[in-house]
Amino acid sequence: MLGYLKDAAATAQVIRGDGWFYTGDVAVMHPDGYLEIKDRSKDVIISGGENISSVEVESILYGHPAVDEAAVVARPDEFWGETPCAFVSLKRKQQEKQEQPTAEEVIAWCRERMPHYMVPKTVVFEEELPKTSTGKILKYVLRSKAKQMGPRTSSSRL
Repeated sequence: MLGYLKDAAATAQVIRGDGWFYTGDVAVMHPDGYLEIKDRSKDVIISGGENISSVEVESILYGHPAVDEAAVVARPDEFWGETPCAFVSLKRKQQEKQEQPTAEEVIAWCRERMPHYMVPKTVVFEEELPKTSTGKILKYVLRSKAKQMGPRTSSSRL
């Protein structure tokens, strides 16, 4: 890759003087040489000093029986710095039912399946998550929505 078309600033951020292309991917190298991509660096949530992989939280949310799509981004928090904010769309048959899960129920479900610091503190239900023409969820749109919600100011610190 030579750079981004007509975007010198973005090119300078990813192609450094040494010629390497910095993708922003966070990966782990296993002892057998297998490289596992864990997340994108801009999608890592830092909450109270803990690094939270948005992909890990999303994979657990996808296990919820009512969840069709999930995306997790950082929401500003006055105490923790950032906390996970989950944007969720429900399966069609769940949307048609009167008994849709509440945000509190989804949070309680997550509490049983992941460490407390990873549990989303905010759950936002959307009919459909914003996507590109190829179906990739537009996390930058969701990051913007989470920031517009303002800092979380709950008196609950856990």
